[in-house]
Amino acid sequence: MAKKSYRRETKKKVGEILWMPHGYAAMDMLKQIPDKQLVGHLFSHFYHKDELIKFRSATAMGALGARVGKRNMEQARILLRRIMWNLNDESGGIGWGSPEAMGEILCQNPKLALEFKSILFSYLEPGGNFIEHEMLQRGVLWGVGTYLGSNPEDMNSETQELLSQHLLSQDAVKRVYALRALFNSKHFDNHPIPENIMKDNQEVNIFKNWNFITTSASAMAQAL
Repeated sequence: MAKKSYRRETKKKVGEILWMPHGYAAMDMLKQIPDKQLVGHLFSHFYHKDELIKFRSATAMGALGARVGKRNMEQARILLRRIMWNLNDESGGIGWGSPEAMGEILCQNPKLALEFKSILFSYLEPGGNFIEHEMLQRGVLWGVGTYLGSNPEDMNSETQELLSQHLLSQDAVKRVYALRALFNSKHFDNHPIPENIMKDNQEVNIFKNWNFITTSASAMAQAL
């Protein structure tokens, strides 16, 4: 009974930290919670009804996974396999936050990236492990974009084409996330920004520095 009570208190504490307005302070406090306890509570917050908390928990999972990888690669592999299982139809779940967290982990740990980056990219590929769920596709675009922000050299022509196709999506969020990924890969250093993006003024919320900011594809393009 005491153990269950302790777990509830820890989960509550993690939730309170994720609501903190300042990312650096929140991440420092999360580090004080033992990794084995923290991982489960962060996973549970992937399913939070508030989109901001989902992003913050995925970001925190990224830091946790990278930290674990520096200490014990096999434990980090187990964590990544658990994330991948969440994206498997057989898991029975939906996989909220999982591709976002995967991108965060891989961009912070090059050794893990060597082993798992191809899987992250495969979630974009119709001939690979394509994620059909429309809302989860947003997460894949975000995770790939996060990874490319640290590893633009890993962009290949196939991924570039797949991301470019999402610039024509009916979903404004996908357009912005795909634009972010292409921007992070330095794609627009050598390619023009499509005209439809330059005229795309539909506002969306995008996660940046622990909070949401409101922007549009056109505003992002003009800032390039």
